[in-house]
Amino acid sequence: MENFSVSASDPSDSAIGSNKHGVRRWLLAVVIGLAMVGAMGWWLISRSNASAANKDATTPPLVTVVRPKLGEITAAVSLTGIISAQNDMPIGVDGEGGRIAEVRAEAGDRVKKGQLLARLDPFVAQSQGDAAAASLEELRASAAVAQAEYSRAERARDVFSVEDAERRHTTALTAQAKVKLAEAQLNEARTRLERTNIVAPSDGVVLTRTAEVGQIALPGTSVLFHLAKNAAIEMRGQVAEQDVTWLKVGQVVKVYLDGAPQTFIGHIWQIGAVIDPGTRQGSVRIALPYADQNLRPGAFARADVDVGTSKGAIVPQTAVLSDDAGTYAFIVDTEQRVVRRAVKVGGAHAEGLIVTAGLSDELRVIAIAGAFLRAGERVNVANDVPVAMQAATSAP
Repeated sequence: MENFSVSASDPSDSAIGSNKHGVRRWLLAVVIGLAMVGAMGWWLISRSNASAANKDATTPPLVTVVRPKLGEITAAVSLTGIISAQNDMPIGVDGEGGRIAEVRAEAGDRVKKGQLLARLDPFVAQSQGDAAAASLEELRASAAVAQAEYSRAERARDVFSVEDAERRHTTALTAQAKVKLAEAQLNEARTRLERTNIVAPSDGVVLTRTAEVGQIALPGTSVLFHLAKNAAIEMRGQVAEQDVTWLKVGQVVKVYLDGAPQTFIGHIWQIGAVIDPGTRQGSVRIALPYADQNLRPGAFARADVDVGTSKGAIVPQTAVLSDDAGTYAFIVDTEQRVVRRAVKVGGAHAEGLIVTAGLSDELRVIAIAGAFLRAGERVNVANDVPVAMQAATSAP
């Protein structure tokens, strides 16, 4: 048997092979195109970021300046504190204590020295006083009899023996001693009775009352009233360490209370001898008249003390900086560069600090963020307005 091999090319198989090669070439072209597009995009983004970074690095910072003017300025020291009584007198029980039977004073009342504020139940003290008085009367009668017997023995020495006369004398002396003891006990009972009356130790104003009828008041533990001695009210303020040297006893002070429309005038009567090491503040006590009910102890208060006039310029507190080299401010020169200028602070003002040396008229002083700048750095000024134009815009 003979073997025959037949080779024939199928047209459909050729077409399929051609299509496969075409698809591969198309996919390859797409991948190459995407890669080129991605590379082009990355290059553009990198260039944009570099341009932005270069632009940010070369843009000077924007600052705000003020143009101070030299002149006579009234320096003032400001402080805060609490209204309180100059002498807050706690009043309690002076004696054995007892149950409160009556209350005669209320908070806010003006009282005189010796005026009755409250009364304890006097029953026990009254009973002890009555018993002491009765005992005294009995002993006085016995002493009178003993003295009479001794006097009779003295007149009739020939009738009475010496021993009998001496015995009568001793009996009379003993009776007199018992009378004195009874008198002391009666005085003690009367004092105990008087102490059931709680009275004002001086003229003043009742600040608080905690006494209630029926309350048990004990000596040393129960404070029934607080009294402002002589109705003297003060402000106890705290002032910064650097401002204490400006204050003197007798200076006039203007005191302000939140919600009170008027200004209260007082004077400094005491300045603390020490500075608190924690807060770096000193204490100041300002005497105030108790002429207005708004001056209530415990109220928050603010005060200003005029400490004289000085020649200088007022700048914001943020414009003055300090380091190891001293106190300074940054100004902007004609070339828009930062220049360090040493200054001297002469006091405080409601609008800022008073600079007495280092600044001249019309300098452009950087008001804010000077701590983030360096001397010689170029800046842009946000509010660079000529002085003449400032005056025109601020005129009514």
